[in-house]
Amino acid sequence: MEPVPFVPGWHIDAIAENLEAVSRGEIQRLLITIPPRHTKSTIVSVMWPCWEWIDHPELRWLFASYAESLAIRDSVRGRRLIQSAYYQSNWGDRFQFAGDQNQKQKVETDHGGHRIAVGTGGSATGEGGDRLVLDDPHNVAEIESPVVRKAVLDWFDTVWSTRANDPKTTARVIIMQRSHCGDLAGHVLEQGGWEHLCIPAEYEGDRRKTVIGWSDPRQNEGELLWPARFGPAEIADAKRTLGSFAYAGQFQQRPVPATGGVWKKSWFRFYRRADLPAKFDMVVASWDCAFKDLKTSDFVAGELWGRKGADFYLLDQVHGRLGFPATLQAIRNLNARSKYRVNAVLVEDKANGSAVLSVLKIEIPGMIAVNPEGGKESRAAAVAPLMEAGNVLLPMPDEQPWIEDTVLEFVSFPAAKHDDRVDAASQALLWLQSKQKSYGFDEFLKRVEAEGGLDATLERWHREERENGFCGKHKTEVPAAPIDACPMCGCTLLQKLPGSEVRCARCGEQFSRGGRAPTRPAYTRRDALADTSKLKREF
Repeated sequence: MEPVPFVPGWHIDAIAENLEAVSRGEIQRLLITIPPRHTKSTIVSVMWPCWEWIDHPELRWLFASYAESLAIRDSVRGRRLIQSAYYQSNWGDRFQFAGDQNQKQKVETDHGGHRIAVGTGGSATGEGGDRLVLDDPHNVAEIESPVVRKAVLDWFDTVWSTRANDPKTTARVIIMQRSHCGDLAGHVLEQGGWEHLCIPAEYEGDRRKTVIGWSDPRQNEGELLWPARFGPAEIADAKRTLGSFAYAGQFQQRPVPATGGVWKKSWFRFYRRADLPAKFDMVVASWDCAFKDLKTSDFVAGELWGRKGADFYLLDQVHGRLGFPATLQAIRNLNARSKYRVNAVLVEDKANGSAVLSVLKIEIPGMIAVNPEGGKESRAAAVAPLMEAGNVLLPMPDEQPWIEDTVLEFVSFPAAKHDDRVDAASQALLWLQSKQKSYGFDEFLKRVEAEGGLDATLERWHREERENGFCGKHKTEVPAAPIDACPMCGCTLLQKLPGSEVRCARCGEQFSRGGRAPTRPAYTRRDALADTSKLKREF
């Protein structure tokens, strides 16, 4: 069959067992999704019809692929197998090819059976079949084209679906690798009525089963499908070559929406280390903890986020299956390696988060228990406007490679297998966003009282002004500002208005840039406190 030695794998047995169930009539519609280069065509499109024809040479088969040449290739391989000395010596007495119809595209048996090869989009020659097999209906290179993708789905619905000789008994099989959420596999799964044999390259903890009782035999998450052929080095190379998104579809059979889910891929901005601010307004570490470090447990995710003005930067990350001691150390390490002062450490008060808080609150300042409100999706949706506005910045992949898997999880949510990084991110962004709220008059008075009362605050601020050489007058005179600065506060961030008018981005003062504005008294914080003191006495 093949010019290379046979390499056994349990997935070969899984495909064969489910195809036998199709032959017995136990499964009428079977969808098989499996990574490329795992012998799927050899098993389904070459060997299965040759095996069935041993006892049922009257069966009529239709085979289709995205390219007719591929369907013809497997038809030729099947014909060669049947004509081989091995096959003829064992089952040559069961049937023979009809002499007048033995071509590459179509062969017939002397019992009335046939095999026809076509391409998706073809007419299927008007023939019917007892077995309709679609092997790789999409060209992966064209899968992103909605026009080409829709053409395949329309052909399947309007042409291929009508080719059954007997709708009650005809079996249909699709075998392919996933490459898009809107591919044929997604289409038929949405329609329903298909048995799905899904075999990802890396086990993800989901014990998938089929109606015959078959289930994925792997036990440990990350366990490989066919390590004899696709070991860790080959899988790592596939990830590098394809990228996270294509690998998720073709190898894990878990395609990601091209635009994203709750968070869209196009919303994210990326930064380089050299462009990071020298100082952030606030920096927090956000943690989503797990119960145990079992291979079936959720991951622990810790993220370091910084806020500068309206922008939020993801600075660092920890992600892995960690037990309680390892989680404690990971929190310490994330804080220690930050070059910025960490203002708060947010820990979701679930799983072992409560225990983490009780241990570390006497060691690390700013440990805050967070009790999330609403569901995961509602929290993610609450911060989605920040991302859509371009206010969330992520590190460049060539500087922080871990960001590729993070983005994949972000845009896959809520359909992703894991969502711990999403939880940590939404927790941090919601908390940082809440700290951007401006203080009203009542809040201002509370802050003054918290700093020792009005008199103490006034005295401290007076002392600071004297030490910094400020004028001791109650009303200070602001010198005439240059043409490119606000005359009230000296700010140089100016918004251009019609004509020569500009508006200050800090205080909102509007003035003309045509000349120097007159000197006018500025309302200082001393004035604010004096007026506050007066209000307090009066009320």
